[in-house]
Amino acid sequence: MSESDNIIENLGPLAALAGIWEGDQGIDVAPGKDGPVESLYRERIVFEPMGPVKNGIQELYGLRYSTTAWPLNEDDPFHEELGYWMWDAYANQVMRCFMVPRVVTVNAIGTAAANDKAFSLSANAGSEIAGILSNPFLDKAFKTVRYELDVNIHDDGSFSYFEDTQLQVHGFEALFHHTDKNRLQKVSD
Repeated sequence: MSESDNIIENLGPLAALAGIWEGDQGIDVAPGKDGPVESLYRERIVFEPMGPVKNGIQELYGLRYSTTAWPLNEDDPFHEELGYWMWDAYANQVMRCFMVPRVVTVNAIGTAAANDKAFSLSANAGSEIAGILSNPFLDKAFKTVRYELDVNIHDDGSFSYFEDTQLQVHGFEALFHHTDKNRLQKVSD
């Protein structure tokens, strides 16, 4: 057994995500000057197996990842992320920590069993464990107060996600639900 196979065997519900994925069914709903703006996008996600990461008695396996999203029929991306998806088999926890170039970091956590094909993660502003940090401008103008992610791995080999980034937009009482969803197909292992 190769080292890579050993890592994948220890990824729990993340194992199916290892590889390179692409999808062009993305829908982004973001705040606009005159209300919500819906944009269609295509996306490429690279998940590279890694591990183990040892924190004392804790042993994590995970996926180093990067994602880029482009508006359909455009060459310049409108969104990028770098981070890690991690699996803690002992605690049955899936964790995702990532950063976007807008200078926002998110550490989201959820529970799952090793063979689950669907799982959810969340983070809240102010949490010292599953939290969100933003640059000073965004913290005042578009403060991210909650992040939720649902992931589904489908029987046809694709996976889909739905993200709800809840923003407190300056000057508005109600939270704005900035949502993103896409369904992606594996293009390479």
